[in-house]
Amino acid sequence: MILSGELVFILPYFLSRVFRPTFLDVFNLTNLELGSLFSIYGIVALFSYPLGGIIADRFLPGKLIAISLILTALGGILLAVYPPYFVLQILYGYWGFTTVFLFWGAMIKGTRLWGGTKNQGEAFGILDGGRGLVAAIMGSIGVIIYSMFMEKDIETASLIERQNAFRYVILFASFSVAFVGTLVYFNLNIKPNQQRRISSVKNSFTNISNVLKLEAVWLLMFIILCAYFGYKVTDIYSLYASEVMNYDEIQSANVGGLQLYLRPFACFVFGYLADKSKSIFWIIIGFLVMLVGSILFASGIIKSNLNVLFFISLIILGIGTYAIRALYFAVLQEGQVSLALTGTAVGLISLMGYTPDIFGGPLMGYYLDNYPGLEGHQYVFMYLVGFSVLGLLCALRFAKIVK
Repeated sequence: MILSGELVFILPYFLSRVFRPTFLDVFNLTNLELGSLFSIYGIVALFSYPLGGIIADRFLPGKLIAISLILTALGGILLAVYPPYFVLQILYGYWGFTTVFLFWGAMIKGTRLWGGTKNQGEAFGILDGGRGLVAAIMGSIGVIIYSMFMEKDIETASLIERQNAFRYVILFASFSVAFVGTLVYFNLNIKPNQQRRISSVKNSFTNISNVLKLEAVWLLMFIILCAYFGYKVTDIYSLYASEVMNYDEIQSANVGGLQLYLRPFACFVFGYLADKSKSIFWIIIGFLVMLVGSILFASGIIKSNLNVLFFISLIILGIGTYAIRALYFAVLQEGQVSLALTGTAVGLISLMGYTPDIFGGPLMGYYLDNYPGLEGHQYVFMYLVGFSVLGLLCALRFAKIVK
């Protein structure tokens, strides 16, 4: 579950997050064009979330996840040949389907079954923390592979030489996704009991209606939307290191990879704490921490001669972001969402919650391209301040109705 939960997104998202300056150069993309690819992904995913949620309530999670991983890996072969922008648009639309329709609802439902009735916070914390650890390790391996196959110094290497080196990173990622897909198909065996499976398939439209009657579901939509925008902003950490802190490509990629190690730390700690009290309480703390970190970056005080402040602020922002991400599906039980309706609920919540996949990339790309350097990044973090406040208000309301 942990391996598949992260590797399925390594091709559409992870590579451009850790290697953003390199990714933009080798594919000859602007920030806005890359953001538009994410939008295409998000639009396809938007329709895949609710349909995939219904399917997740009908079939075993392991088989759905395995098929999703193998189909996603096939797209990596196409990415490795550096196709033109039009083909990239089709590819990201394809990934929007393969990584969501068969995968997302199945993963969340499988984790909820795994966590039982008393360990939801710990289960989701372990899941996302484990995913973060996988991401961090893959990021470090990716940087090593890129450095190994770079024939010249990064400052003097030509575009062709950098493309050739980065191709090995793409192929390694594709192989890893396919390999884990094969492991999942034969080994992941999480099953609900038969009664729950039968009750979940009687009437999909009735299930949707029942889920939408819950105020907790609507609040969770906005909580995830705000938290996920914060997660989208992690895409530009390496770019900030490059454009504002004046790090080279390898150093920037290391920043993008090293900040991923914050994710397992935050997820494990907050997941453990959530089961000792309430998950929603720690989500509130997470939004407060994310708000502090986003204000620091939005203020413009973090510049190239302030490396210590840069890393401290990055740690604050990362911990807040990953803490919320670890727990926002753990509160399904606190919000009285039936286990049998988990897939349907997750599909509907994700329909709104993950809309930053559509607007986040182009929004950030517009400001980063039109206001180069520190100013463009400040605008992005100002938006994050606003989303942190909105998420905090929704989390406080959620806590009130749960109480």
